[in-house]
Amino acid sequence: MLAFCYISSVAKRKMTNFDLFFYMFIFFLTIFLYYFFVITRNKKSSSQRKGYKLPPGSMGWPYIGETLQLYSQDPNIFFINRQRRYGEIFKTKILGCPCVMLASPEAARFVLVNQANLFKPTYPKSKETLIGQSALFFYQGNYHMHIRKLVQTSLNPEAIRNQIPHIEELAISALNSWAGGHVVNTYIEMKKYSFEVGILAIFGHLDAHLKDQLKKNYSIVDKGYNSFPTNLPGSPYRNAIQARKRLGKILSEVISERKEKKLIEKGLLSCFLNAKDEKGLVLSEDQIADNIIGVLFAAQDTTASVLTWILKYLHDNPKLLQSVKAEQKAICQSNEQENHGLTWTQTRKMPMTNKVVLETLRLASIISFTFREAVADVEYKGYLIPKGWKVMPLFRNIHHNPEFFPDPQKFDPSRFENVQKPNTFMPFGSGVHACPGNELAKLEILIMTHHLVTKFRWEVEGSNSGIQYGPFPVPVGGLPARFWKESTTST
Repeated sequence: MLAFCYISSVAKRKMTNFDLFFYMFIFFLTIFLYYFFVITRNKKSSSQRKGYKLPPGSMGWPYIGETLQLYSQDPNIFFINRQRRYGEIFKTKILGCPCVMLASPEAARFVLVNQANLFKPTYPKSKETLIGQSALFFYQGNYHMHIRKLVQTSLNPEAIRNQIPHIEELAISALNSWAGGHVVNTYIEMKKYSFEVGILAIFGHLDAHLKDQLKKNYSIVDKGYNSFPTNLPGSPYRNAIQARKRLGKILSEVISERKEKKLIEKGLLSCFLNAKDEKGLVLSEDQIADNIIGVLFAAQDTTASVLTWILKYLHDNPKLLQSVKAEQKAICQSNEQENHGLTWTQTRKMPMTNKVVLETLRLASIISFTFREAVADVEYKGYLIPKGWKVMPLFRNIHHNPEFFPDPQKFDPSRFENVQKPNTFMPFGSGVHACPGNELAKLEILIMTHHLVTKFRWEVEGSNSGIQYGPFPVPVGGLPARFWKESTTST
């Protein structure tokens, strides 16, 4: 206020640009000093009243904290360096938010399982807007449990086992489209495949024109999801907002048609349409649409990233590739003799391939961490986690800890021949917010891998080292590669 009054008192005389800059500087300096001394003092006094201290660590610069340090380097280096310096619980500030990072299995379980009611899921408002505010992973309590139960019911083993022939068809079609030796972006192509599987699991059969409209608009939303949330005309975020509205209309059309014609289709949508909560209430169209889009977001990028890393790791380990091929070709030969495709039982009996999938999930750690927010002051191991602070269990740090996984940067599927220590391997999260679609994800990964190694060969194009984040980790450039059908190249 003092700075504002001072500027007002001199506004009657003509000011130069330097004057204006100087007075505005005084104004913002006053605001900063107010924030720094008053707000920070209140936070400190809160921790002192509780009798606990804040975790060790650095809050970095005022407001921006350590955001620049995080985004100017490999995020893994950022987290690992601070864990080495401060221990398995430390504080920082990212994008203006004070955060507590947790890098131990016990701490992750404390936040995600034991005291999950004290830590709510938290996402930037811009992302909630694009997915839909009724999506289950923005909630706790009865609504979350109701929606989660519906998703699990439609994606559990009993529900998805009959989808194997259709998923096989999608995998073979995708692989055939890559064959011929032209360079493809593996990650982008795997995203297309996982999107198709998601559509199948949600809608069952869907008319081609509606599917095309969903793909077109979802792609625009996907591009804008991680962009800077500015609503300027032509910006990726503005385009995504508009595409999200169109997605809502398309889904409303599908929902209305199925209600009117009483169409019977297996999948998540039918589960939503027939569901009632404990009060007998049905889901609204907006609730259904938000959760359908949420499931697509949760399923596509993560599964595509895992598949891309599997392809890379097998390419880089020829002996391992031969072992996986031998396992899968034995299944393939058996099915050719009996004239049928993959069965559910066979997907449960792929020990070598399954260990490759698990090791890929560990080493790549597609979900590096998750966001929660303390809904009250929480004490953990003598430290205070203040109400409103972000809390981040660091899955990647746990997965790469040599105490739990010796030589953690080595791709070694044999480590999964032994049972892992509790809470040291959490590729799908943990607790009530763990991924409810993990069985479907594992199934589509195994099916794609089966057909990839038995019917095709591939070569990675250019350098195959390095990782890019967008936000999920993928090999640099999406792993450009060339594919050929085995039958056309064997001699």
